[in-house]
Amino acid sequence: MNTIEKTRVDWVDIAKGICIIFVVMMHSVLGVENEAGARGWMHAVVAFAQPFRMPDFFMISGLFLGLVIDRPWLRYADRKIVHFAYFYVLWLTIQFLFKAPGIVAESGGDGAISAYLLSFIQPFGTLWFIYLLPLFFVVTRLIRHVNVWVVLIIAAALETLPIHTGWLVIDEFCSRYVYFFAGYAFAPVIFRLAAWLRGRPAMALGVLGVWALVNGWLVFHPATQPFAAWIPEESYTSGGLGGWSSVPIISLAAGFAGALAIVSVSALLARLGASQAWLVKPLRWLGAHSIVVYLAFFLPMALARTILLKLGIITDIGTISLLTVICGVIGPVILYGLIQWTGYGQFLFKRPQWAHIDRAPATREAMASAE
Repeated sequence: MNTIEKTRVDWVDIAKGICIIFVVMMHSVLGVENEAGARGWMHAVVAFAQPFRMPDFFMISGLFLGLVIDRPWLRYADRKIVHFAYFYVLWLTIQFLFKAPGIVAESGGDGAISAYLLSFIQPFGTLWFIYLLPLFFVVTRLIRHVNVWVVLIIAAALETLPIHTGWLVIDEFCSRYVYFFAGYAFAPVIFRLAAWLRGRPAMALGVLGVWALVNGWLVFHPATQPFAAWIPEESYTSGGLGGWSSVPIISLAAGFAGALAIVSVSALLARLGASQAWLVKPLRWLGAHSIVVYLAFFLPMALARTILLKLGIITDIGTISLLTVICGVIGPVILYGLIQWTGYGQFLFKRPQWAHIDRAPATREAMASAE
C-alpha cells in the first residue's frame, strides 16, 4: 500500500470513528433524557449532528464498494451479506436475552417469541444499520450498470418524498440509500477532495467554519409554516428540533454538506504529526473497529444510564448523558480487549470459519470495506 492509499485509509477510519461516537451519543443522550423526562445540554450536540450523523456513516460505507463490486457472486455474498447477517443474528439474540424478561412480563412468552421472529423482518433495537447494509450492497450490485445520475436522482427523490410505511427497512432504505450510493459512485471524487483539503488546512478550516454556522442555523432555527408541517416525525425522535435542516430537500443538502464536512475534518486530523497522535489514534482505532462498538455499546450504555440515574449523585442531565456516552464507547473497547487477551469469545466480533460460504482469504481491500 503506497503512502497516498495509507493516508486515505487513515482519514476514512478517523471519519468512521467520529461517526460511531455520534451514533452512540444519540442513543445515549436520548435514552437518558427519555428516562429522566428532561433535556440536558448534550441534546444540543445531538441536534447539531442530526442532519449528517447517519448520512456520513452510509456515505463512508460505500466508499470501497467499487473495489469489490464485480467479484464473483459467492465471494461478494460472503463478504457483503453473510458477514453482516451473522453479526445481526448473533447480536439480535444477545440483545433479546437482556430485553426478553421485560417483554415476557408485558406480553407473555408468545409475545416474546413473536417479537424475536419479527426482528428478522423488522430490525431490532440499535442493529438496523447492519441489517440495512447488505440490502444496499445487493441493490447496488444489481444496478451497477445503470446510469449513475439516473440512480442518484431516483435515490434523492426517495429521500425527499414523505415515505413513512412503518416498516423500518423500507423507510430507512428510502431515507439513506442516496448517501450510500453517492459514496460508491463518487468515491474517487471524495478521495481527491480529502487530499486537496488535507493540503490546504487554512482553506479547509474556513470552509468548515462557514458550514458549522450554516448547519447550526438550520438546526436551531425553527422552520416556519407551511414548511414545519413537512418535517417527518422521526427527525424529532433522532434528536431533531424542528429546524430547517429537517425540511425535505434542505435535509438532503444538509446531509451531504455535513458528510463532506466530516470528510474534511478527518482529512485534517489525518495530517497531524506525531505530537498530536494521542488525539488521532483513538479515533482511527474506533473507526477501524466501528463494528465492535456498534454491536456492543447497548449494554454498557444501558447499565451506565440506569446506575447514574438511580444513584442520584449527579443530577445534571447533560453530565449524566456525557458519562453514558463515554461508557457506551469505552465498554465495547474493554470487552474487545479482554477477548483478545483471554482468547475467549472471539466469535462475538470475528466471524468463525463455519459462518463463511466462500473459503478464499479476504484481500486487504475487502477486509477494509467489510467494517
